[in-house]
Amino acid sequence: MPAVPSLTSAAISFEPLDGWAKLPEGWSFMEVGGIAVDEHDNAYVFNRGEHPIIVFDRDGNVLRSFGEGIYHNRAHGIHYGVDSFIYCVDDARHCVDKFTTDGRMVWTLGEAGKPAPKWSGQPFNRPTHAFVSPKSGDLFVSDGYGNSMVHRYSPDGKLITSWGGIGCEPGEFQHPHALVVDADENVFVADRENNRVQVFDGMGKLQAIWHDIYRPDGFCMDKDGLFFVGELRSQDGFTDVDTLGHRISVHDKSGKRIARLGDPMLGEDPGQFIAPHGCATDSRGDLYVGDVSYTSMQRGGGAPKVYRSFQKLRRL
Repeated sequence: MPAVPSLTSAAISFEPLDGWAKLPEGWSFMEVGGIAVDEHDNAYVFNRGEHPIIVFDRDGNVLRSFGEGIYHNRAHGIHYGVDSFIYCVDDARHCVDKFTTDGRMVWTLGEAGKPAPKWSGQPFNRPTHAFVSPKSGDLFVSDGYGNSMVHRYSPDGKLITSWGGIGCEPGEFQHPHALVVDADENVFVADRENNRVQVFDGMGKLQAIWHDIYRPDGFCMDKDGLFFVGELRSQDGFTDVDTLGHRISVHDKSGKRIARLGDPMLGEDPGQFIAPHGCATDSRGDLYVGDVSYTSMQRGGGAPKVYRSFQKLRRL
């Protein structure tokens, strides 16, 4: 099976860089919840191993790690903001942590280990991702497994507004899993269990809904305004269906899908995915994909082993 054709379409093409991440001996990702990339093209890989945030340079060399003793096995979402800080969300901590790029924690939004009542609408109950608006500097949080809300905060941590609620009607969510905020402060939310992306203005007014996206998980936008959406595999046994997960869908800003990357069969070969959960792009348009492969395979009855969980794909 050729690796490159599964990542090639008329609209966009990538080449997998097998072995790009040069982990020190004895280190492992276990699995990767999310990835962020800074203006120097350093990649921050948020994983569920012993070194939760591993920082790589553009060539895949490890620069440093941080988060040890803070995160354990629920690394979920990570974002590098326009304010040059790193925002991490471990859904089991029920909060958002803000770090400098060298790993110093600046503050925590919410109380670590103390969830709000489930479905209360109050922040936070198992949040999933955070994103800083490039327009206002406000922080948007998808809140997540136990709330199905989006919250907007000022840069100093004051709650401005919240919207959503559990459901499948327009404007409601079932597991809002990741979000992107563009330069016009449109808020794009991966509404995972409703199989759609919903688009809002910065105060929560619904603008559009993108349908026909299977369990959107990972979510990012590149420098050209293209959106990359990780589609999570099914958990009901239909694991190798061409249109059901373990792929990366590429969409323009109107929501039109222009490509689907990956192989119809899930797997660990270069260019294949199991459960793409986090993604990011760099200044050259290269794509980084994190895979919660271990969790997904255990739920599917797979053998207890560590699977490939991270890939870098070079834009051609």
